[in-house]
Amino acid sequence: MSESFKVAVFVGSLRKDSLSRKYAAELARLAPPSLSFTTVEIGNLPYYDPDADNETAPKSWQHLRRQIKDADAVLFVTPEYNRSIPAALKNALDVASRPYGQGAWNGKPGLVVSVSPGGMGGYGAAQHLRQILSVVNVPVMAQPEAYIGNADKLLGSDGTVNNDATRKFLELVMTKFAAWIAANGSR
Repeated sequence: MSESFKVAVFVGSLRKDSLSRKYAAELARLAPPSLSFTTVEIGNLPYYDPDADNETAPKSWQHLRRQIKDADAVLFVTPEYNRSIPAALKNALDVASRPYGQGAWNGKPGLVVSVSPGGMGGYGAAQHLRQILSVVNVPVMAQPEAYIGNADKLLGSDGTVNNDATRKFLELVMTKFAAWIAANGSR
């Protein structure tokens, strides 16, 4: 019997109909059945403030930290804003990395996928995110890297990938991610 893994999904864009959210759904659909996905909503988190991080920390912070700790792995699907990640995603990373020494991210195998209507596919955002994840001890899958450029042209009206090469690539990415989790998880 093969293992199954719970993956917490973080979508960098807060827009309900964003490309990142559509690609997060596609990645889950194209993944091996050993992976189950839960999207973690980050739009309503109060900004991280160390003075508020005590026994009465905001409930949303506590909930975020529990969701990450309960997951076996983390998947980030993000757009690029000004050559970096969106502020809401950075805030979620900060909230869950604290209190110092007790970060929820610690040791969770991760995957970064950047999505952009531009040709570079959000490369800058992906690299910034990888840099942050190294500090919070998320071992990020190195290969294959997934920068989805011209992302708006690769989806059909039903929101699914309409390009065979892209679909096969995303299936490969998710198969490799399942193996990455199995090899690097903390079970």
